[in-house]
Order: sequence, then C-alpha cells, then structure tokens
Amino acid sequence: MTDYTARRTMMVDTQIRPADVTKFPIIDAMLSVPREAFVPRSLREAAYIGENIDLGGGRVMLEPRTLAKMLDALDIQRDELVLDLGSGLGYSAAVIARMAEAVVAVEDQPELLSEAQTILAEQGVDNVVLHESLLSAGAEEHGPYDVIMIEGAVEHLPETLVTQLKEGGRMACLFSEGALGVVRIGYKIDGEMTWRFGFNAGAPVLAGFERHAAFTF
Repeated sequence: MTDYTARRTMMVDTQIRPADVTKFPIIDAMLSVPREAFVPRSLREAAYIGENIDLGGGRVMLEPRTLAKMLDALDIQRDELVLDLGSGLGYSAAVIARMAEAVVAVEDQPELLSEAQTILAEQGVDNVVLHESLLSAGAEEHGPYDVIMIEGAVEHLPETLVTQLKEGGRMACLFSEGALGVVRIGYKIDGEMTWRFGFNAGAPVLAGFERHAAFTF
C-alpha cells in the first residue's frame, strides 16, 4: 500500500522548501491536502512528481512548485475571497481553501466540475463554491475578488477578469512567452494592472486566453 503521507512530506521537502517557499499556511496546506485524491485514478502513482499532470482536454494540474510559488507571492489572508480559474479536479481550490475565507473555483468542463464536487465533499472542504462557465469569463456574480489565480498559461488576459479583481487586489498569471513561461504577480492600482516578475514556469495555454482570442469567431 502506497504511503501518500510520506510522499506529501517528500514533495514539500524536495520541491516546495527548496523553491524558497517557507510560509507556514502554504506548507501546512500542501502537507494536509491529499494530492492523490485530486488526480485521475490512473495517475495516482504520479500525483507527487515534480511536473504538471495531464487532466486531458489541454488541461493540467500545475506542478507543486509552481502552485506553491504562486501562493507564496500572493500571500493570501484568512479573510480574503479567491477566484481560482481552471481548478480541474479541485486540488488548487482545496489548498487555497485552507488559507482563504472562501474560494470560487471556475471550470468549463462539466465532467471535471462534477468530479471536483464529489472529491471536495469527500475531503470535507466546505468553503469552495464551484462555478461552471468559460474560464475567461470568471464568475462576476460572486466577486469582486481579493485574489485571482489562473491554473494554466495565458497569452492574452481578458479585461473582464481585471474588472472582477478588487482595487488593491492581486493576480497570479503564467504568461506564455515562446518556449519559456513567466509567472507574474499583478496588482490592481487605480483600475490598472501593474505586473512584477515572479519566476519561470510552464503550462499549456488555456482556452479563451489565446492571443487575440477576443477576435476569433
């Protein structure tokens, strides 16, 4: 029988801490949330590898290091509302839920959303609201948000998401720039986004976030 608790500890000790992520809430969440429960059953043995996990349909579960470093830069507080775009089977939402007041997890694939609902209920996560819509549309009715996380790469950031972020809010975005992806942390100041370099990472570009997506029919 696989000792997933030991694998979680190893993930934190070999992938998270060496990436200079030391904030207790992040370490605690990643030690506590069973990552293996949030991947397709056939991929459970690969749940703790240090790379993105393919969820099908051009979607991935971000590698632990990428997720942890995004969370570290965002510094989510206990009283904050977080929008998690492309949460897949709900792992990122479950991790964020341990740090935030509530999470709105948006998914555009009904089968992923349905499975996420089951898993989150089984794990006793009760402060996540699941919302089905285009990822690029967000979930305006539940906002505005203190923090927005995008679980995949973007070439073009829809303005509608910026409008759903509170003034002074933060957004983590993995911009696809050729072979290299760059995670930047954006701060909304006077209605405009100001971006700071975070770190390099990679992931597939999400549907609706392609360059000039606004002009395709």
